[in-house]
Amino acid sequence: MIKIIKHNYGASILFGLMLFLCSCAAYNEKIAGYYKQVSEGNYAEANKELDKNTLLQKPRNQLLFLMEKGKTSHLSGEYENSNRYFNEADALLEKGLNSVGDALVGTLVNPMTQTYKGEDFEKFMIHYYNALNYLYLNNREDAIVEARRITLQSQEQDNKFNNKENRYSKDAFSLMLQGMIYESDGDVNNAFIAYRNAAEVYLGSKDKTWYGTSMPKELQIDVLRTADLNGFKSELGHFEELFGIKYEAKPKSDGGELIFFWENGLAPVKQQEEFFFSLIRGGDGNLVFTNATGTIFVPYNSSYGSNDINLNSVESLRATYPKYVARPLYYSSATLTNGQQTLGFEKTEDINELAFKTLDQRFLKEMGKILTRLAVKKAAEYALKASAKKSGKDGKDNALLEGLGFGVQLYSLLSEKADTRNWQTLPSQICYTRIPLQKGSNTLTLKLNGSSGEENRTIQIEGTGKLQFYNYSTLR
Repeated sequence: MIKIIKHNYGASILFGLMLFLCSCAAYNEKIAGYYKQVSEGNYAEANKELDKNTLLQKPRNQLLFLMEKGKTSHLSGEYENSNRYFNEADALLEKGLNSVGDALVGTLVNPMTQTYKGEDFEKFMIHYYNALNYLYLNNREDAIVEARRITLQSQEQDNKFNNKENRYSKDAFSLMLQGMIYESDGDVNNAFIAYRNAAEVYLGSKDKTWYGTSMPKELQIDVLRTADLNGFKSELGHFEELFGIKYEAKPKSDGGELIFFWENGLAPVKQQEEFFFSLIRGGDGNLVFTNATGTIFVPYNSSYGSNDINLNSVESLRATYPKYVARPLYYSSATLTNGQQTLGFEKTEDINELAFKTLDQRFLKEMGKILTRLAVKKAAEYALKASAKKSGKDGKDNALLEGLGFGVQLYSLLSEKADTRNWQTLPSQICYTRIPLQKGSNTLTLKLNGSSGEENRTIQIEGTGKLQFYNYSTLR
């Protein structure tokens, strides 16, 4: 009888390790074919890769699938299709992706098995691409609706934190975009409010920067210009003093202006990182997890398990947590010329920085959930083994309980996995400039400075006398 149990146990370990080795690849590796096609500009092939990827077809990854479909459709110039996917993604977020069953799966297995709910900055980027799609379709009314939804998203994000200091509670770039859309519609009052709100995000931070970006000089001019257009003399003087700029109105160009967004690089990818913790009593008598060096202390989350955990049974825990890995930028800088003026770009959104810092901000909260879940599993494992020792002469019961204990141990080991999913075709950073246009045809030259030298891209724009938008992606 004992030999059979040992054989079965050994076989179960081998089978479990095979499953583990087959499933431990990071999300990025499982959809590498899709990302390769996107980075090479093969958007039609990228869409085919998306449609046949079994991981992205799973219901728990629906939000990711829709965001990626929306992005590749946008890159392909299929703006109506792009909006269809982004609106569906937005509807999922509006409905809410939390459920009791989903939380239970995450507790019993791992976060990778839960429904993907999106990073906060990813939600703002849905509005960015949606708004551009509407503008390119000459659907200004829906672009304005999208601009208003940026305010709602900002309020929702703002309400998430009691202590908003050093938290991603607003998105300065989205507020700037909101102002640009209002201005393009001739609504200079709401444009001023949006530009002012964006400027105050920077001014309200300790070092006057916001997640890797300094306040763009162009934003300062936007605040001053729209204050002047509205006749807000006191606000104009106030911001002239804050910015150290004396505003002078300039004549409008006959062909209007173009706001040019340069989306450079690709967002960082997530990989799995391992930590080892012990469960101890803190100085106040409460349970805390600490690492071997005593540099990290994570509170025990009582909502995920009983406070009556046997401390003697939980000696050490192996926890996994995602970490971002930045992808190097191929292009380091760029300029845009219209034949008369050559303008540089200012960085307005650093998604690379946002990703790293927002993940760090929630480390203690997320790690507390993970460690408490692991501690509960560990306690159950030792309880079964202890029961096996007390089962007396009944060898069958003893073997069964001991086998269950080893089963729980094996399950805990193999099921522990960090959530390495994210929207990886977002740019690493977004830079922009504002260039005047002449009436009629305009030939613009984008000069990109990369590791292999300078490259030029020619763009044709028809000057209409209005404010227009254009985004260009260099996804490598």
